[in-house]
Amino acid sequence: MSLGRGFGVLWGANALSNLSDGLAFVSMPLLAASMTDDPRLVAGLATLYALVRLLVALPIGVWVDRVNRRTLIVAANLMRGLALLGLALTIHFGVSTLVLLYATMAVVGTLESLADNAAVAILPSLVDRERLDSANGRIAAAQLVADEFAGPPLGGFLFALAAAAPVFAMGGLWAVAGLVALALPIRRSSGSPTAATTPRPSIYGEAREGIAWLARDRIVGSLALIGALASVGYMLPFSILVLFAQESLGLNGTGYGLLLAVSALGGLLGSFLAPRLRKRLGYRWTIAASLLLGALTLGGLALTTHPIVAGVLLALYILHAVVWNICSLSLRQQLVPDDLLGRVGGAARVLGLVGLAAGSALGGLLGAIDLATPVAIGAAVFVACCLVAAVTLRGELTPDT
Repeated sequence: MSLGRGFGVLWGANALSNLSDGLAFVSMPLLAASMTDDPRLVAGLATLYALVRLLVALPIGVWVDRVNRRTLIVAANLMRGLALLGLALTIHFGVSTLVLLYATMAVVGTLESLADNAAVAILPSLVDRERLDSANGRIAAAQLVADEFAGPPLGGFLFALAAAAPVFAMGGLWAVAGLVALALPIRRSSGSPTAATTPRPSIYGEAREGIAWLARDRIVGSLALIGALASVGYMLPFSILVLFAQESLGLNGTGYGLLLAVSALGGLLGSFLAPRLRKRLGYRWTIAASLLLGALTLGGLALTTHPIVAGVLLALYILHAVVWNICSLSLRQQLVPDDLLGRVGGAARVLGLVGLAAGSALGGLLGAIDLATPVAIGAAVFVACCLVAAVTLRGELTPDT
């Protein structure tokens, strides 16, 4: 069933952007490896990308609440496209450097955060509140197909043809996504004439308003806390998953790739199940049940050495993650005032990114002792997330229509 023309435009722009992200997942590390054989510098590209997204999350949330969100989506995608096309030209003519690659990825990371936050904030103005679950589910499905199935193999194929080929493709996809976003409905400002003359607080002053609102609200604050804990639980096993697959499951590189592909299928199923589960169980128990599934699947993964069993468990794990993300995001979009969606989203994203970093570091430390240990502790973290959800997400969670 159609969710409206505005949603279709946003979905199309997001899908093109996600395909470019999938290309980047494979081609950017390959490009870095072609410029240096120092593993620290190759890995540093991902570290820089994560650090940039963490540093800009709060100020970007402010700009998403200050500036027309359609304009931000268009501009962020067009600027990403131009940055990548410029990088591709330097690669084509043999004048690119690792410093230029790092600088470009810092720009792309900033603009990606801007486009993502603006897309989340604009969605409630395009879709009826009762259909936000379905809208977020369709966006998640397109992201999984582009990021996991289409983008990575296409990126590897294009890089094999020429180092600049996937970079040209990424720039073109992002530029087209920006042009598609021009078809989003134009939303007129509802502010009063005197609002424009009122001095604004500083960027971080406005960011604090979003943080304060998040801290005061029981439901959205609880979702942010659960999200941070779930990020730790996610990265505990996934930071060492490639080693776990090799040593505990006996998989080679091809087998590991198949394992990830099978797990992505679970996420695709979750994107279709989430709206149906929410209608049947409600937000509270859908979220709690999904987090419990995450705990059970990681617990089983810690105990198994059979690759097929591990594949099924990982598929169910990613299914839980997608259901949780869709429900928590839809709740936040319904409960947060429109003029705070960007800032509250930025604050929640900071918590999630910190959780990812903490889980990754802790997973590496525990994995040095035993590879099954971070997987088992990840399961325990999700048990805690389930309990927090069951206790805090009580009562009526959404406002009356």
